[in-house]
Amino acid sequence: MRSLTSQEYQKVIEAGGLHVLGTERHESRRIDNQLRGRSGRQGDPGTSRFYLSLEDDLLRIFGSQRISGVMSRLGMEEGQPIEHSLITRAIENAQKRVEAHNFEIRKHLLEYDDVMNKQREVIYGLRKQVLSQEGIAEGIQETIEELADNLVDSIADPKTYAEEWDYRRLSESVMRLFAFVPEIRSEETAEMTREKLLEKVLTRAKEIYRKKEMEFGADTLRHLEQVIQLQTIDSLWKEHLLAMDHLKEGIGLRGYGQRNPLQEYQKEGYAMFSELVSNIKEETIQKLFRVQIARPEEVTRFERAQKKPLVMSHGDEEVAEKAQPVKRESKKIGRNDPCPCGSGKKYKKCHGR
Repeated sequence: MRSLTSQEYQKVIEAGGLHVLGTERHESRRIDNQLRGRSGRQGDPGTSRFYLSLEDDLLRIFGSQRISGVMSRLGMEEGQPIEHSLITRAIENAQKRVEAHNFEIRKHLLEYDDVMNKQREVIYGLRKQVLSQEGIAEGIQETIEELADNLVDSIADPKTYAEEWDYRRLSESVMRLFAFVPEIRSEETAEMTREKLLEKVLTRAKEIYRKKEMEFGADTLRHLEQVIQLQTIDSLWKEHLLAMDHLKEGIGLRGYGQRNPLQEYQKEGYAMFSELVSNIKEETIQKLFRVQIARPEEVTRFERAQKKPLVMSHGDEEVAEKAQPVKRESKKIGRNDPCPCGSGKKYKKCHGR
């Protein structure tokens, strides 16, 4: 086998080596150079030759329009082969412009991807911290304080009197997040301050949190906090990725409004990511303050109820009596018999109608 291959190799060398024939030039000079390299590998002889038209996309889009004009003025006829250094330089310049254009496209895509990469770093860092359970309790405490502070800020306008604050909206917001209604008496509103209001909300929220820790146990509560946070992050992150894809698909249209699509994408992406982080915190606290753990005796009672056979009932314990057929006490009257009313007419002409 080796001797046969050696003989064929000698025949190729004697014939002048490999000849590469190209019917067009690639947009990238690297591809053309690879083809040329096939014809002279490891010092072997070989040649390469490329044929292309001035109407090829490479020259038509990126080539100089002067080439066609020069050839027309020189009297070149249609289909006549052209070999000139001007053509070679024009092709190389066109390839350089194509490569520069493709580079700008990749660079532009990378700038868009960089927005999502930064967001991924934040989310993955948060998940890693939750998985390691490093400072998870302290993080929950900080989140409670931050959310309570935001709720109070939403109604405690320093430019208005305390009596005019929207305490009803505050109660609804606190109930939505922390599952309790703050006790604010009407006589207290006159002397209410932002600090007092925040203290009321925070004190009650932290008290509920401590009770849950005492009821569930510190280890169990840490595990619940970990599971709730991971589920919340994963769920909302998937929705955020889909929303960012939709934003990216249509952001190019902003260019028609004389706006930079990349800057618009960065600005709106940051706003959406800030909302995502806020939603993660709120949903985590909502679930944590409403979570309940079934006691062992409740679990046992539930399992026993599941094992009981299913009894069909119609809501009445008494067994219904078997229906009896109706018996006729008098003789059936025929249609042509005299009517029993005494009129003398046939039954079918009288009461039998």
